Amino acid sequence: MSRSGRIPIAVPENTEVKVESGVFFAKGKLGELSFKFDNNAKVEIKENTVIVSKGGDSQHFAKMWGTVRSRIFNLIEGVSNGYTKELELVGVGYKAAPKGKTLELNLGFSHPINFQIPQDLKIEVPKPTTIKISGIDKQRVGQIAANIRSFRKPEPFKGKGVKYKDEYVRRKEGKKK
Repeated sequence: MSRSGRIPIAVPENTEVKVESGVFFAKGKLGELSFKFDNNAKVEIKENTVIVSKGGDSQHFAKMWGTVRSRIFNLIEGVSNGYTKELELVGVGYKAAPKGKTLELNLGFSHPINFQIPQDLKIEVPKPTTIKISGIDKQRVGQIAANIRSFRKPEPFKGKGVKYKDEYVRRKEGKKK
């Protein structure tokens, strides 16, 4: 049984929420998102809080209760504050540069990698070795960051590659002579 499902969700002042036939809608200053939860949980809106309860007595509903609550919390947080992920490029000659609707990455290959920037996200390059991805959907921001990181994951010997800003790369000792 979920313990996180019991926690009520506070709705910020500048955010509107509503529930219609198994779909939760959230609208805030940054945009609008929706989540279809069907009958996995019961969602009630009382004053400025959202309360999520089990949709039934079976084990399936007990499992989905916390998941539905987390997804709804992420929607409300996203439309009111947004989400950001930062990536760092570590290595000699590794750099990123925005070119219109694409992000050009030089990651030590013989050719640059051109990554299409999605319309719903904002990608900034404050320094050539730093990429900042921001948007309202937590899943989309994390997935795009993971896709960019997958071009050259950090390796354990020199630490070269694309890593999250707060990621720690555990280093290995090289060959002994």
